[in-house]
Order: sequence, then C-alpha cells, then structure tokens
Amino acid sequence: MPREGVQRGREELGDDGVMEGTGDNGTFTAAADYKAADLTQLSFRRGERIVVHQQMSNEWWWAELGGCFGYVPASYLTERDPLQDLGEEDTWQDDEYFNSYSKLKLQQEMLADRVRTETYGAVMKRSRAWLRGKAVLDVGCGSGIISMLCAKHAQPSRVYAVEASELARLTEQVVRCNGMKDTVRVLQGRVEDVELPGSVDCLVSEWMGTCLLFEFMIESVLQARDRWLRDGGVMWPSTAALHLTPCSAQREYTDKIGFWDWQYELDFSQLRTEAAKEYFSKPKHDHQMDPDDCLAEPCCILQLDMSKVQTSELEEITYEFIFEVKKAGPMHGFAAWFSTEFKCPDSNPSIILDTGPMSTATHWKQTLFMLDSPVAVTPGDFVVGSVALRRNPVWRRHMSVAFRWRVAPSTDAPDAIGEGQKTFPLWR
Repeated sequence: MPREGVQRGREELGDDGVMEGTGDNGTFTAAADYKAADLTQLSFRRGERIVVHQQMSNEWWWAELGGCFGYVPASYLTERDPLQDLGEEDTWQDDEYFNSYSKLKLQQEMLADRVRTETYGAVMKRSRAWLRGKAVLDVGCGSGIISMLCAKHAQPSRVYAVEASELARLTEQVVRCNGMKDTVRVLQGRVEDVELPGSVDCLVSEWMGTCLLFEFMIESVLQARDRWLRDGGVMWPSTAALHLTPCSAQREYTDKIGFWDWQYELDFSQLRTEAAKEYFSKPKHDHQMDPDDCLAEPCCILQLDMSKVQTSELEEITYEFIFEVKKAGPMHGFAAWFSTEFKCPDSNPSIILDTGPMSTATHWKQTLFMLDSPVAVTPGDFVVGSVALRRNPVWRRHMSVAFRWRVAPSTDAPDAIGEGQKTFPLWR
C-alpha cells in the first residue's frame, strides 16, 4: 500500500523535527488499514506506528509515517495496540447498546410512532393470505409489537421473536397476556447465537437508525438472512434508501450562533466561530425540517436490496452529487433521511415507510449536518460534491459522514460562491 503524503524538507520543521505551531504530538497505532484519497493524506496498515504532529480537528490529524507527512483520519488511530488481544474491550459495545433498548422509555417512543408501527401492521394485513401457515423471524423484536401484529392479522404457523436485551422476559409476559404464546415464541439472545428448528419463510425487522445505518443492526439482520431465510423467502423491509438535500436551517443557526451577536448590550460575536465548532461538530439526529427548507430536489445516495446486500459493502459508501438550487436562501448544510419499501407477495403496490420532511413525521425525523458558515444561494446555482459514509474500523456500531462541496453559478464555473469539506462522526 503506497503511503502517499508529502515529503517535507527540514526547512519546514522546527529544531526538533516537528512542524512549527503544533503541540499535540504523540505516537499512535493504526487500528485498521487506510488508503489515502489524495496526495494530502497518508496510507497505512493496521498495526503501523504513526507520529501525530497536530490534531487539526476531531476528524483529521496531521501525521508522519516513514518520512512522509499527511492527514490521517483520527478514528483509525488508537493509543493501544489493536494487534493485541481486545478481549476486555467490546468494540460492538453490546452491553451499552442492548441495555438502551431494554428501557421502556425507548420502547414507548417507538410504539408511539404510529407511522412506523402502523406501516408494519399494514404489511401484515396486506400479506395475510401469503403469511398464513408460514414461519416468521422477527430480529430485535423489542416490545414484540411486530411479532404480535403478524400473529393477529396473518395466522402464521410460528413467529420467532428474537430480542437480545433483558426486555425479552417482559415481552414474553405481554405475548402471554394477549393469548399468543402458541404462535409467538420469544427467544432471548443475539440473533447470531440463537438456534431455530429450521429455516423461515419471512424475516422482518425494524433495524433502521440515524442515517439509515447507524448502530449497524443491519449486520445482524443480514447474518440472520444468510443463516435462516429459505431460498426465495421474503425480507421486510425489502429495500432501503438514504436521501440527501442541501437545506436551510435558520432557526438552528440563530439559536446556536446568532445568540452570540449581542447579549446584555455587550458584543459576544468573538465567540461565534468557537460556537459553530462546538455545536455543529456532530450532526443533529432528531431535526424536524420544514419542507420549505429544502433548497433542491433530494437525491438518493444509497439504495439497498435487502435480499442481496452484503455486510462488506457497507464499510465505505461514496456518492458524487450535483444539486440544482430551486429556491433562494442561506444554505446552512445538508439534511438526510431514509425510506424503506415493503414488497408484499401477490399484492401490488408496495408499502412505503418514508421518514422525509414531505411525509408525516416519525420518531426518526431527519439528520441535519450543519456547515460552520452558511452560503447564500439562488435558483440556478449548483451544489456539487461528494458524501462518504465510513464505518468506524474499531467501534463497529459507529460511523462518520464526510462531505466535500462547492457552490457555483454553474457546474463548471471557475469561481465558487463557497466551498469546503467537513466530516461528522456518528458518534465516535
């Protein structure tokens, strides 16, 4: 793997061989392989020792490897040796993850989301004839609502309701209370570990998270698919898509940044830059957009066929976008949301669950990625760039979303109205 990066002369270094103006020195170990995207970055392999000269941001550090200098993604570096036994560390953070879903507060939020819950119920009703007598696997059943809606509306032969958290024992009580214990069998454990008596005809799950993939429950679903779903079996959702648009977010910007302009007849504007770094370094995962905040037609940056997609395809996803601005206003950043499709055997059309701003609000809402400074745009301008979704190489439920953008009157205009790049961690 070439290192890329830039060979630096001694004239650019201080007396001790370190770049001037740096103070965050330290030697770190690469937690995973990384291939440089351009000549400003370093490529490295897992286990290599990398000297960090400056921690430029939460996402990118200036570093040295073998006499070459360049930027490296901070999430790929660790102070420990990843080649040693990681037995005491849970890189999937299963205890934290499953404990959060054992809380009734979170289950109440999901049950109260009528769009989400009634969509699954509608799928069961529409497919009742096909489901009758079939075996169904519900991955991550939570409160058991999807399993029980299936049993109530479709008369399957068996629903295996798998739940890894301690909530499973309460879910079993709810199933018994509703007289469904002969149909719905609650199994406590990770779906990777449970044993079923045989293959199933249908796999259903509500696995979607922030930006569709966050928490990567999808990996468990895909493993369950490969292990238990019979050939020709049905996956619900059948497909999933992630959508993106440039947007305005004036209220968010005013609340977080405009606040510092003037307080108690005193000028606090010197704090605006630091406020933007603090407030906008991570995305807002529960942002409720007004449809009028969309500055261009959204585009689909990711489309998954749940019957075919492989986990390896989700490590890094890059999409090149071109948006034509349809509405004048400040471009504060980008907004993302997902939609899922449920294909019902012997029935058309499909049922769609859409979490976008043009649809009835769900508990997912939308994800807002704020730029540090807004860019004024007018109809006919173009927002050109790329977005990259990268799974964290160490903390496997986490990911990052990196944007490069350029705003210009036309796609090939020599002068940009505004441009930049920014990486947002979700959450490490």
